[in-house]
Amino acid sequence: MRIEAYSQMQQLYDTKKAVQVRSNASVKASDKLQISSTGKDIQSAKAALANVPDVREDLIASVKARIDNGTYQVSTESFAEKLMQKYGEMR
Repeated sequence: MRIEAYSQMQQLYDTKKAVQVRSNASVKASDKLQISSTGKDIQSAKAALANVPDVREDLIASVKARIDNGTYQVSTESFAEKLMQKYGEMR
């Protein structure tokens, strides 16, 4: 076996060689961000909700006044029905 032939074959399959990568400086890459119409709708809904208070004072004031006067009544049947309805929805 000739040593020269072996070294020539090894050069063909040498994986340690550095591979040159051509850089193409004339190509300009740019990133784009595109928001869908659904995303825009969600953003506008969030902005609208940010301007609305968490507590509706007009409803709370009337309930507070009835509690303070002692005229606020809760129907136990109605309460139980609503409680069971919510329980059924959660299951």
